[in-house]
Amino acid sequence: MAPEDGWAVNRTTSSSSSPVVTEKLLAQHKEKHFTAGDMVRDVIMGVSDGLTVPFALAAGLSGANAPSSLILTAGLAEVAAGAISMGLGGYLAAKSEADHYIRELKREQEEIITVPDTEAAEVGELLSQYGLEPHEYGPIVNSLRKKPQAWLEFMMKFELGLEKPDPRRALESAVTIALSYVVGGMVPLLPYVFIPTALKAMFTSIGLTLVALLFFGYIKGRFTGSRPFLSAVQTAFIGALASAAAYALAKAVQAV
Repeated sequence: MAPEDGWAVNRTTSSSSSPVVTEKLLAQHKEKHFTAGDMVRDVIMGVSDGLTVPFALAAGLSGANAPSSLILTAGLAEVAAGAISMGLGGYLAAKSEADHYIRELKREQEEIITVPDTEAAEVGELLSQYGLEPHEYGPIVNSLRKKPQAWLEFMMKFELGLEKPDPRRALESAVTIALSYVVGGMVPLLPYVFIPTALKAMFTSIGLTLVALLFFGYIKGRFTGSRPFLSAVQTAFIGALASAAAYALAKAVQAV
């Protein structure tokens, strides 16, 4: 039988359906998919903003000829405020996702109880989208109807596309984003700790931050599956553009 849609499937013998053989096959095969997407997204969000915003602020204040001590104080205040704001935003976003899941779960559960035939028909329609014929998905539908909890989870995942959220997700997201913001934000401010002259500190901060942006962009590209070098250049360009705009704006305001 010719493979469908270009798929060449390696079919095993019927003995592979036995529990013992299935467990053996699963033990031999180790999945290599990347599954820490939420945490990586939080780190990327926190570090990217942490590197860019304080960097632009410090450059802008340097353009206004502010002393290093003032730039450092303002920068630390911004990092603290930014970390709290970003962390709170992450918490509220994750909490909203969890609340949405619970609302949809209750609605779907009620529909399974009140209109089970309609929900069963929806299961059949979902499975038919994967190429299954009625005589093939019929036993699956009947089996799910005997297991209400499994039926509910199936509908949540495949009909609504919703995954059950981790109850700790909101707090973990808030802490991850906030700490990532602090780590990223301290990079452009470090030169102002050791160099009293604001202009010299600014040039050092530019070099240090650009290196950090390039490194962070490269790592981000590796994790997200995009081209690492392109991601590094794009990340550094955005950071440099933001700081240049802030510096130019400060100079323009000072000249007025």
